[in-house]
Amino acid sequence: MNIGEASEASGVSAKMIRYYEHIGLISPAGRTASNYRVYDADSVNRLRFVRRSRKLGFSLEETERLLKLWDDKERASAEVKAMALAHVEELEKKIAEMQAMRNTLAHLAERCHGDDRPNCPILADLEGRPLRQKTAVKAAGGDCCGD
Repeated sequence: MNIGEASEASGVSAKMIRYYEHIGLISPAGRTASNYRVYDADSVNRLRFVRRSRKLGFSLEETERLLKLWDDKERASAEVKAMALAHVEELEKKIAEMQAMRNTLAHLAERCHGDDRPNCPILADLEGRPLRQKTAVKAAGGDCCGD
């Protein structure tokens, strides 16, 4: 099949197929007499493997290692499991970081009136200015960052 058919069958864009060939992640396709790429069922299976690996968040380097393990029919599954568990740990750290970002932004958005006043706790935080305490400001008769 040609690159368009391989792309459709694997779910990997033609551009990415060329890129994966260029960086050596997958072997270059065979060529016809007129220099068109030709892909077989094994190539499409490898492309599906790469697509799934990338969708699960594995890096290109990790995907390359997984491909090598997949090719090695004598390998023990322990190394594959170790890679998967390490990746799970990495994902858990990223999830925690993203939840912290979400919580911070939600807190800042709650503190912002979103009205005509220029005071904005979101921008103040991005600028690195500490947010003033609501009670101290109110006691002084002022307005804190739109609160």
